Amino acid sequence: MQNRPTHLVVMGVSGTGKSTIAAALSEQLGWACAEADEFHPQANIDKMSQGIPLQDDDRWPWLQEIQNWMSAQAAAGKSTVLTCSALKQSYRHLLSAAQGRVLYVHLDGDAHLIGERMEGREGHFMPPTLLPSQLATLEPLSAEELAGGSIRLDISRTPAELVHAVLAVLDAPTLP
Repeated sequence: MQNRPTHLVVMGVSGTGKSTIAAALSEQLGWACAEADEFHPQANIDKMSQGIPLQDDDRWPWLQEIQNWMSAQAAAGKSTVLTCSALKQSYRHLLSAAQGRVLYVHLDGDAHLIGERMEGREGHFMPPTLLPSQLATLEPLSAEELAGGSIRLDISRTPAELVHAVLAVLDAPTLP
């Protein structure tokens, strides 16, 4: 594993299991964990709650706050696990400017399965009706991002399998 702080950005559209996988990785690695949703201004939450997709102008300040948090953690010598949709390569470019090493774990899968998961969630402000707009916005990881250590994982695998795959990329030890 690298000596400098690493940020694992668990990315993908809503409903792919980002929070579940990020929490498991954080626990396994002992790294700070944050949900990108916590960085949204109330205006963004209000829009999404009303089924209105966010535009780039809504996202840039939010992404900058996330990047600032990542850099502050790295400056303190801390590695992190973060959930963030990071749907566009330009968004990932901004996040990748944070201090430390930034790797993306793209949770991806069948749209029907993702929709079913979203329907079964309670207490989340993102309605299933916004899934098509997220899928239309999603830009898969580039060859350059994949060559840099980022990975795409199919959400049909179990959470334990997904976590193990990420730890293998990091060359991190797994707990029994």
